[in-house]
Amino acid sequence: MRSNRFLAALALTFATTSPSFAANERKHEHEHQPLYGGQVVEIRDVDYELVAKPELLQLYLRDHGKPVEASGTSAKLTLLNGSETDEVELEPAGDRLEARGSFPVNTGTKVVAVVRRLGDVAATVRYVLK
Repeated sequence: MRSNRFLAALALTFATTSPSFAANERKHEHEHQPLYGGQVVEIRDVDYELVAKPELLQLYLRDHGKPVEASGTSAKLTLLNGSETDEVELEPAGDRLEARGSFPVNTGTKVVAVVRRLGDVAATVRYVLK
């Protein structure tokens, strides 16, 4: 009888506290919203915002919501459209990495960015353009 009460109390405890587990999941101190009209992907607490236009590719980095200095950072983008592949090197340009030219960016274009920051391991970031 005593073990049944214990099990019932234990079940009641888990039943009333389990919804709070989801509510107490790790909360980020920053938003992952695009600030420049691009798409944002987070990798290891760094937000990578890709702005892809036919004449301009830009990549903005934010670490815990704060801009990351672009100098000393490089990125290579691979643009995938069906069986077509294009590679583009991005260079530091103020607070971002960018390349100007003519780029095959359309809805559905897949982009793989390999970003290298001084003193950090390379990050691989994947996008599907909308």
